[in-house]
Amino acid sequence: MGITNELKQTLKRLRLSGLLATLPDRVAYAKGTKLSYTEFLELILNDEIQRREDTNVATRLRTAMVDLDQTFERFDWDAAITVDREKLKDLFSLEFVNQKENVLICGPVGVGKTFIANALAHSACRRGHKVLTLRASTMFKKLLQSRADNSYGRELIKLISPELLIIDDFGLQRLSDEQGSDFYEVVIERYGRASTVITSNRDVHEWMALFDDSIMANSALDRIAHNAHQLVIEGESYRKKRTPKERKKA
Repeated sequence: MGITNELKQTLKRLRLSGLLATLPDRVAYAKGTKLSYTEFLELILNDEIQRREDTNVATRLRTAMVDLDQTFERFDWDAAITVDREKLKDLFSLEFVNQKENVLICGPVGVGKTFIANALAHSACRRGHKVLTLRASTMFKKLLQSRADNSYGRELIKLISPELLIIDDFGLQRLSDEQGSDFYEVVIERYGRASTVITSNRDVHEWMALFDDSIMANSALDRIAHNAHQLVIEGESYRKKRTPKERKKA
């Protein structure tokens, strides 16, 4: 069976042109296995469903700005770190996203906090969730720039709307008045509506000192910690352990 121009045009009109890449192989397979017409139709339609889902996942990952190399499957469970592994594995069920709960990941430099946050984001994208990942410094910079061009509201919506927001490396520096206010706005708007994952080199009890306004800080941090899963990681640098040779091998 050849693929005629008429068939190509029909598939394009139905927005099914993605089938053209695999259709000859599927026709050959159907003949060889003597599939019925309905079985053949089901086969190629399932191909299209899978193709669209793969495209959607790729789009979500690109929009989320996820590091594609940092996934649950690539996490080094033998790394010399101390962490509640059962709690960590439980987080990858993503029930916290369904329950609109938060995750706070704390520990020293290089123990895998960013890796875990990215892996959670990657898993969430594959499960169909809308995700955004960014460093805290990048978030504050974007919001500062948005004030200059009167796009603050739009920028804030970008941070509020995802089902999962990853804020990496929070608390590296003391927050300015504007940054403290921005963090408060993001937290308040997301509270009870969506999940936020925050990684930090500082323990949560140290975060209060990062703000100038203690009342605003208390209000924001109380909401962040109220329904949060806290994951504390200690040990050797995960990043140091993974030398260039080991990373290539992985």
